[in-house]
Amino acid sequence: MKIAFGTDAGVFMHGKNWMEFVYMTEAGMPVIEAIQSATVAAADLLGMSELVGSIEKGKLADIVAVEGDPVKDVQAMGKMKFVMKDGVVYKSE
Repeated sequence: MKIAFGTDAGVFMHGKNWMEFVYMTEAGMPVIEAIQSATVAAADLLGMSELVGSIEKGKLADIVAVEGDPVKDVQAMGKMKFVMKDGVVYKSE
């Protein structure tokens, strides 16, 4: 079964959607697969793999960096330190 990350943030405060990574792993999904559900899997399910979903030359890329290793501690996904969208840095610590 293909699973893509995506919440309806209308049911909680915006900025908390990273918790979906926690919920997925609590349900038994390996952390790396939860992260892929927000990147390569989502792009695939949307039919946009040639344009987004991974960092490659010629693709659109929004890049984030978190504090810590999310594979070891999925809570790191809530510790956003760097955000770049369309080549513009919105957050850098």
